[in-house]
Amino acid sequence: MRNEAAYQTVDFYRGEGYPVVMMCSILDISKSAYYKHKKRTKPIKEIQDECLCNLVLEYHATYDGILGYRRMTMYINHFNQTGYSEGYVHRIMSYLGVSARIRRKKVNRKLVKPEYVRGNILARDFTAKAPNEKWLTDVTEFSLPQEGRKLYLSPIMDLYDNSIIDYELSHLNTNHLVFRMFDRAILMNPDAKPIFHSDRGFQYTNNMFKYKIEAAGMKQSMSRIGRCIDNGPMEAFFGTMKAEMFYGKRFSSMEDLITRVKEYIEFYNKERLQKRLKCLAPIVYRNQALGINF
Repeated sequence: MRNEAAYQTVDFYRGEGYPVVMMCSILDISKSAYYKHKKRTKPIKEIQDECLCNLVLEYHATYDGILGYRRMTMYINHFNQTGYSEGYVHRIMSYLGVSARIRRKKVNRKLVKPEYVRGNILARDFTAKAPNEKWLTDVTEFSLPQEGRKLYLSPIMDLYDNSIIDYELSHLNTNHLVFRMFDRAILMNPDAKPIFHSDRGFQYTNNMFKYKIEAAGMKQSMSRIGRCIDNGPMEAFFGTMKAEMFYGKRFSSMEDLITRVKEYIEFYNKERLQKRLKCLAPIVYRNQALGINF
């Protein structure tokens, strides 16, 4: 409402003992307008707008600015049993000047001659009817200006629920980074025989990894050269993760970064709602499918 801030200022200082006439004069509003405002009954729509404004500001702060208007709508409706539309939430966020952080463009990597390759069996079919039917993987890097080393993250994503079923962190981008992750994932999921999809990075196109895939009874699938979209969900996870917990953030040390990466994956798996998963977090959705109750 017009002059709302001025009226609230008068209310505050009136409670401190200052005369209403003096405060109205200083704020350049009429005394009659102030008292008319005091007697005014707020319309239901205005009360609803104020409530939504408070929720948007609260969730923007709670989730550290990672929610765009679509996710903001989903989170507010999920946790408050409301039915606000995306357009309504978008208008409120625009009015408040609230927006999510923007992802940065991916930097292309250098290609290494592979020992062997596989075709794109996955063929961009990113749907799965059950857990452990299709797994994706890739490696991404983080760097800090004050550190002389980088941090590499190698996760495995299950396409059924987009959960990160395992991951490995290392300061070196070597075969062992991927091997440790893969061996642990097999140990934790001994009956899993998924299609295992990756790009054509050197970690996945060497004979040792070929042996591991065959020993696990999996089918290996690889993206075509220069086609990042062939591994779209994994690339999207990296982009989302860096936008929400890395870009624009300050880290005191590499150890601090490692802790924050682990915390984010924990948050992503257990708390970050996804519309595709009926507004549930990946692990919650996965556990429902596996019949696991807590």
